Amino acid sequence: MKKLLTTILSLGVAASAALAADSITAVKVSDVNDASAWAKAKFTSVVLYPQSAIHMNDKKANAANENNKAKKADVAALYDSKNIALMVKWADGTKNVQGSYSSDTYSDGFAVQFAGITKGSQPLPYIGMGSAGRPVVVHLQKATEKVYEPNGNKDVSTQINRNQTALFGDELKAYDAKVASLAKTDYERVFVAEGFRSLTEIKDGSVASNANMTYDGKGWTGTLVRPLNDTYMKSSGTVPVAIAVWDGEKMGRNGLKNLSPWVSINLEGQKPDAKIVAETTEAPKGDAAKGKEAVAANGCAGCHQIEATDAPSFMGPSLANVGGYSSVAYLRESILKPSAVIVPGYNRNAHSNTPWYNIEKGKRVSAMTDFSFLDKKTVEDIVAYLKTLKAEVE
Repeated sequence: MKKLLTTILSLGVAASAALAADSITAVKVSDVNDASAWAKAKFTSVVLYPQSAIHMNDKKANAANENNKAKKADVAALYDSKNIALMVKWADGTKNVQGSYSSDTYSDGFAVQFAGITKGSQPLPYIGMGSAGRPVVVHLQKATEKVYEPNGNKDVSTQINRNQTALFGDELKAYDAKVASLAKTDYERVFVAEGFRSLTEIKDGSVASNANMTYDGKGWTGTLVRPLNDTYMKSSGTVPVAIAVWDGEKMGRNGLKNLSPWVSINLEGQKPDAKIVAETTEAPKGDAAKGKEAVAANGCAGCHQIEATDAPSFMGPSLANVGGYSSVAYLRESILKPSAVIVPGYNRNAHSNTPWYNIEKGKRVSAMTDFSFLDKKTVEDIVAYLKTLKAEVE
């Protein structure tokens, strides 16, 4: 399958992406693993915003990402009777591959997040890590170089650096060839999460996915093929996804990434899931100018950095880009039910006197005030203002 995906990528699919749209159409094909099927794909432009809610405990990385802008990615999808496939293209002027000789190199990468199975009808999970009772499945692919014999065969003769061998000339070339034949170059992982600090890798083979990345000198193309239905995910006529990309040049990893909001992928020929589509495309109903006044009046800046030009505040998550990667439904929920999604804290050095949550009867309870006392119009005004908080697109 890896070879097939590489063939797909090498086609250099030419498709003009439309301006950012509310949804993506997954074209029905007989086999998503047929390279020629991508000629039928319909690309849509999706904007990925800098994730800035949590301040990294890394001065150099924070400086490198201080003025990040939003990125556009061109996204297409296919599906057949069993699988769904995505292709993501994004610009990146530098190719960064994870090295095996040091711990301070960072790779380019991408991830696709799907909403997991929930009990009953619930809002979509929190972007990035899911939320209690609302899991997410995250497929991560990183660009990596060949490393020594990581294929599980325990061949100790190829587990050492070539410079530590006693080989020279043709013998060293033969050794390098053997390592190349055994080496694993693919860094693909699948995780499930149901809230912050719950990210767990799925290692039992219950998700039969396949991802890949190729670089053309100007940017990356990533593909992912996964089942429409499995232990963790159940599809309807609409599949909600969120897409993230990392830039190794800027030390991107973990929360240092660009992230899209939930986007609906509608399966061609099937009835769209009206509830999911409505949630992913809902536009703010309030008055943003009045919402800004309400944010000031209710003291939100006492704990949050509101706009990117405001001074950082570590009393709560930064909201500088919250309007880019958050849905209207999530913002509304955060105001009315702040304990629905708990963020652990901006880094391990967060002051003990200003926790972002407390433990009450064994459960995490947000330190944020419950603003359910606000009238409906004020809440909608605040949501409208928060939706304006986003970086400009590069």
